[in-house]
Amino acid sequence: MSLLLIAKNRDMNPWKDALLEVDSNLDIEIWPRVEKKERVTFAVSWNHPEKVLDGYPNLKVVSSLGAGVDHLLKDEAISESVKLVRVMIPSLKSQMADYVLNAIQNYRFHTSRYVDQKREAYWSKHDPVPKEDCTVGLMGLGEMGTAVAEWLLVNGYSVLGWSKSKKEIKGVECFNESGFDEFLSKSKILVCLLPLTKETSGILELYLFKKLQSPAFIINVARGAHLIEEDLIYALDTGVLKGACLDVFEEEPLPSNHLFWNRPNIMITPHVASITDPNEAAEQIVENYKRSLSGMELLNEVDRVRGY
Repeated sequence: MSLLLIAKNRDMNPWKDALLEVDSNLDIEIWPRVEKKERVTFAVSWNHPEKVLDGYPNLKVVSSLGAGVDHLLKDEAISESVKLVRVMIPSLKSQMADYVLNAIQNYRFHTSRYVDQKREAYWSKHDPVPKEDCTVGLMGLGEMGTAVAEWLLVNGYSVLGWSKSKKEIKGVECFNESGFDEFLSKSKILVCLLPLTKETSGILELYLFKKLQSPAFIINVARGAHLIEEDLIYALDTGVLKGACLDVFEEEPLPSNHLFWNRPNIMITPHVASITDPNEAAEQIVENYKRSLSGMELLNEVDRVRGY
């Protein structure tokens, strides 16, 4: 039996090395050079080409390379009988918490404006946005969202949380579906940490933006498909929103002619909020691979119906 590593535009050799450090006896294949497809029972994937996994007749489990799994759920070539799992390790949560805090601090202290002023050799001071005027609303209170909430609390921010089913997080006022409008009305900074499902696709749209404390600030670190891009531009141009920090996009890399690049009130980062470390993730992947061979319960298995 063998384990397959598959990703577009990414060198998977460091992943192979990390996995072999955990268990030197592993038989590992790296796509597209796969000698015996019938031996592959477990695949580790990130944004693999659609339908490519259809050619592995004995595939039992596909693991995402990170916490996101929408690239697996949307691939109709992956049989319903194939189990899906994701990687969830401590560094992913701490990176995400640090990224969101940094995005909020950049908003409060006008970092992007000062970068522009330096480029123009222009000296001008701007009062920081008071912390008490920066109530943060977190959409999504899974492991990532909870880690972000706890870190923001440590740093003195008022935090609200919204999720499909109501959660209990000490120090956080939490809402469920019925309290969505109240949650939005109390939020000045909105952070999207939701899984991408049919229900959440396009959730960041003009109707939602208008329910926030105006002018609000948006941070999207979930998936590009959560955001209606035209609505963001309109909301910024009409003063509904003050700015946005975007780490994820419908099309990645973001095309060089995209309107977002020329918007000074949109901070853009290239999907770096939370990056999986091969050396840290390898042990969890190997554990799941061995569990799959033994028919045991898998770690971090995905519920296909819920979408996460």
